[in-house]
Amino acid sequence: MLRKGKRILAAKAKVELGKRYTLKEATEIVASMPCAKFDETVDVAVRLGVNPAHADQMVRGSVVLPNGLGKAVRILVFAKGEKEKEALEAGADLIGNEEIIEKIKGGWLEFDRVISTPDMMGSVGKIGKILGPRGLMPNPKVGTVTFEVANAVNELKSGKVEFRVEKAGIIHSPVGKVSFGAEKLRENVSALLETIIKLKPASSKGIYIKSISVSSTMGAGVRIDPLDIKAA
Repeated sequence: MLRKGKRILAAKAKVELGKRYTLKEATEIVASMPCAKFDETVDVAVRLGVNPAHADQMVRGSVVLPNGLGKAVRILVFAKGEKEKEALEAGADLIGNEEIIEKIKGGWLEFDRVISTPDMMGSVGKIGKILGPRGLMPNPKVGTVTFEVANAVNELKSGKVEFRVEKAGIIHSPVGKVSFGAEKLRENVSALLETIIKLKPASSKGIYIKSISVSSTMGAGVRIDPLDIKAA
């Protein structure tokens, strides 16, 4: 039989089995759990009452978290001319060209996000099969295919996250670090949930948000009462 560590047992002891907490209570619990030896990422999982197999029930979007994500983001921008200069001045880490495309084809992936101007999407398409499965393909729906490259770079550096409902109807998204503390985590979670609610498909019937859970990398999951979110 596998034995659970004292830290894991202590974390689970803070969560009452089957109970749904308010957002305030949940973030306070996550922030107070016994710490690992690194600054753990805090994630939210939201189960929706949608069928992603239907195109009109696909929930996808992005949100700039008010307190960021607490980590550096390496941004690759495909642009040319003045837009290339604009991207670099805004803080882009890399500018895409044919050499970068060939490196990516060879397995190089030392970047976290990709932005492209519309006129460069033909070049980006050459590596679509590599970027797509990794969630890195630029998309106009989340603001990463745009001529407003400076704004796009600034948003990603400030903590913009993209999310998309999975086949099982669940959205997973990071919302910060344990070191943020309960209040900042609560603000980030609220911003994410508010955006998800605004994106409710018109064809979605019945209960839209079925369950919400927040957890740190090594901590126990804490369930949030969807009715508390609705009331807020």
